[in-house]
Amino acid sequence: MTIGARVLKTGMAVALAIYLSELFGFDTPLITAVAAILTIQPSIYRSWQQVLDQLQTNVLGAAMALGAMKVFGQTPIAVGIVCIVVILVSIRLKMETTIGVTLVTVVAIMEAHGQGLTVALDRFLMVLAGMGAAFAVNVAIFPPRPRKQFTEQVHQAYAQLSLLLRTAISNEMKEQVFRKEKEALHATLRKLEDRYILFEEERKVLARTRKSHARQLLVSKQMIKTLQKGADLLDSAVEHYFASPGAEQWAKRFDRQIEELTKYHESILLKVEGKMKPNAAIEPAEEREGRLVSDLTAFFVEDPEEHKRLVFVASALFEYAYHLRRLEKVVDQVQLRGTSDNARAEQEDETRAGLSLRKLK
Repeated sequence: MTIGARVLKTGMAVALAIYLSELFGFDTPLITAVAAILTIQPSIYRSWQQVLDQLQTNVLGAAMALGAMKVFGQTPIAVGIVCIVVILVSIRLKMETTIGVTLVTVVAIMEAHGQGLTVALDRFLMVLAGMGAAFAVNVAIFPPRPRKQFTEQVHQAYAQLSLLLRTAISNEMKEQVFRKEKEALHATLRKLEDRYILFEEERKVLARTRKSHARQLLVSKQMIKTLQKGADLLDSAVEHYFASPGAEQWAKRFDRQIEELTKYHESILLKVEGKMKPNAAIEPAEEREGRLVSDLTAFFVEDPEEHKRLVFVASALFEYAYHLRRLEKVVDQVQLRGTSDNARAEQEDETRAGLSLRKLK
């Protein structure tokens, strides 16, 4: 079991919240610590958005709590009613993620009313201190890097997919191991989609690099699409290949084609990282793929009803190949535009430097 950055930051945020509670002389650090735990988010953008949303809903919740106590007094029923109203208002404002901290604020304020308004306001300040501690830790300590994490998960998903695809037709892997690895692949793909959302949200923060970030998003989206098509090929092979009569005679050709495509996939990922030579030919020969299409078409015509399940596997194979080629084109276009932008930026810097020298003269 590994300890992730978010786990460490949660502990640090709690420690900082307790320290702030002692520094400001709060009665108990419990409320501050709970607020810090509920505020930690997986990205800086979400942390900032969470703080803004929580400020709004907490102020609203505190006002509701104080108003309800004046009208209904401090009773368990009144506390429950205010909590229900706060939940409904938060949902209405589309701030569901703030419900936990806001309810802590409401309960803390209503529970402290018997000790005076000053104590109730102190409880509200405890929540704000916990939120501030969580945000400070999230930004300063191991700040989230969605792009790096996304790239790492892409390579992880590719490694899992490549292993499974290269053994799917040959049926060399034990069934139990194959099933376990296949489940792990689909779990990684789900995490990858979540990581893409965080990567996409980062664009709202990095205003100066929005163009380059938008291009990286195009590449990242096509990366996910290509991996999903590879997973579809895997699912199709597992479900239909061995159930198709006469499929054994195609095993070597399917294996060879899949081997070429997985190698092509790996080369594209290396190209994305700038590890391939500029003019390296990495695309598989289309002649072999064309011959496979022709031979399979003739095979299907012989007995369409008997061989139709093999059509599903062939279709998934060619679709995977199509999206691989599309991914390479997107990567080439993005890298070309990036090179043009860098050259333009260098030229602008040289022009500005020349103008500055003229002014000095």
